[in-house]
Amino acid sequence: MAECVLRDGTVISDYGRPYIVSEVNSSHNGNMELAKKMIDASIDIGCDCVKFQSWSASSLYSRTYYNANPMAERFVKKFSMGPDKLKELAAYCRARGISFSSTPYSEEETDYLVEECNVPYIKIASMELNNPKFLRYIGKKHIPVILSTGMSEMNEIEQAVDVLHDAGIDQMVILHCVSIYPAILTSVNLNNILGLRERFGMHPIGFSDHTQGDAAAIAAVALGAGVIEKHLTLDRSRIGMDNSMATEPPEFESMVSKCRDIWAAMGSKERTLSQQEIEQRKNMKRSIVSIRDIAAGEIIKDSDLYAKRPGTGIAPNEIHRVIGHRALVDIPADTVILPENIK
Repeated sequence: MAECVLRDGTVISDYGRPYIVSEVNSSHNGNMELAKKMIDASIDIGCDCVKFQSWSASSLYSRTYYNANPMAERFVKKFSMGPDKLKELAAYCRARGISFSSTPYSEEETDYLVEECNVPYIKIASMELNNPKFLRYIGKKHIPVILSTGMSEMNEIEQAVDVLHDAGIDQMVILHCVSIYPAILTSVNLNNILGLRERFGMHPIGFSDHTQGDAAAIAAVALGAGVIEKHLTLDRSRIGMDNSMATEPPEFESMVSKCRDIWAAMGSKERTLSQQEIEQRKNMKRSIVSIRDIAAGEIIKDSDLYAKRPGTGIAPNEIHRVIGHRALVDIPADTVILPENIK
C-alpha cells in the first residue's frame, strides 16, 4: 500500500483514513480575524489541515496582465496574505491543534513556508506542472509534497513527477483535480483516481474537489483517495476569488462525517467475520432437522432430513455426518439433530 509520511508524522495512504484539507484560498478576503474564524470552523468541522495560498501581487501575475487588468492588481493585493500574517496563522493553527500548510507561487514563498512556518508539506498547484524550474527548487527542499494535476495530460503529470523524483522527492501525494470552478459531476472523472494509482503506484492518490455538494468527495473516498481537499467559505454570498463555489461549514461538516463513515464502512479486501456476525450464525443459519419421528436404532436416510433454523446443530453441508448413521435416541419430527443423537 502506497504511503506518504508528512513532516509531522502523519501517514497518508491509499484506502487509509482520509486526510481532510480545508482549502481557504482567498475566502478570508485578506482579513486576519476572518482567517482565524475559518481555522476555528475547520477544527469544528473535523478537518486535519487548513491550507492557505502564499501568493502576492508580484508572484501571481505579470506586469503585462496588470497593465491590461488594472483592477486585478488592487484585488490581489487586498486578498493576499503576506509572510508575517502566514506565520501568525501557522502559529495559531499549532496552538489550536490543527495542521497548517500553504501553496507557494515563488521560491521565496517556498523558503518561508519551509523554514519559518514549518509546514508538514508543500502543496504544488496544478498550474505548476509544466514549470520544471520551480518544481526542481521545491524538490531540493526534500519536504513532502501534495501535487495537484488539474489541466494536465498524463504525460505532463509523468514529467512533473519525474522532475520531483530527480530533485530528491520521495514523499508525495498526487491529487486528481479538475480545474473548473465549480466542476460539474459529469466532468469530474473520478475513475482517474484509479488511472493515477495504476501509473504512480508508489504514491498515494487523493482528490482536490471543486464540485459543489459532497457526492464526489464521498465517492473518491470509496475509490481509496487518501486526501480530500475542499474549498471552505464562511459565507458563499460574499464576493471573492472562488468563494461562490466554496462550501459553507454545515455542508462541509456533513461531508467530512460522510467521508469518515464511508472509509470506516469500506473495511478490508480480506474476507473476515466479526464476532457479532459469527454469533448471528446461531440464529440465522440452518441445521439438519428430522422430517419424521425417527426411533432409536433406526438408520437415518436422506429422505428423513431437511434444514431449518437455528444454526445450533449440524450444518446442512455436513449432512453426510447424519445420512446412513444410526439414531442413538428417539428423535421427534421437526427436531434439530445434534451430534450426540447419532452414532
